[in-house]
Amino acid sequence: MIKIAPSILASDFCKLGAEVSEIAAAGADWLHVDVMDGLFVPNISVGFPVIKSLRKSTGMFLDVHLMIEKPLRYAESFCQTGADLVNVHVEADTEENIRAALAAIRGQGKKTGVTIKPHTPAEAILPFVDCVDLVLVMTVEPGFGGQSFMEDQLPKIKRVRELLSQYAPGCDLEVDGGVDEHTAPLCVQAGANVLVAGSAVFGKADRAAAIRSIRHNP
Repeated sequence: MIKIAPSILASDFCKLGAEVSEIAAAGADWLHVDVMDGLFVPNISVGFPVIKSLRKSTGMFLDVHLMIEKPLRYAESFCQTGADLVNVHVEADTEENIRAALAAIRGQGKKTGVTIKPHTPAEAILPFVDCVDLVLVMTVEPGFGGQSFMEDQLPKIKRVRELLSQYAPGCDLEVDGGVDEHTAPLCVQAGANVLVAGSAVFGKADRAAAIRSIRHNP
């Protein structure tokens, strides 16, 4: 089944708890949390206090996407704060240090993921496929919500699925960036099974209908 992971980046932070409760009731599967440091990407978002508060207020699966430099420094802390899955960028450090970050996350009993940016080739995941539960393909440049879907990433999504089928068939393939009821079918056809949606869910008055349209649009 296709999993829908609304991104809190598009939520109303003045009433975040109510927003999360609403999308949980509306049928969302995961909650996507974008962490930005202002260095790896040109924006700053949430950190430990918000994730800790979310963990106290919801039982949803917390999919934490670290858009930060040198994630090994904080990988364990994000696990301890309440993340269920911690996802790091392959571009954020050396291969050795990214593998160390993934090992630290696994050591905390959490799921692991790696992300690739639009200009990073699919093959960049290969050094990590033996130690991840999820690969995230960005279909916008990371750092800001509300961007348009980059259709030229569809062949890469397909290629990542081919690589996962060969080397890690149980691994989830997530897509983040401009996903809505129109682009979701393209991502699924290319091989994705987890879809991150921000404004396409939080920006709608009827969140349940929005989630259904993203999940089931043929």
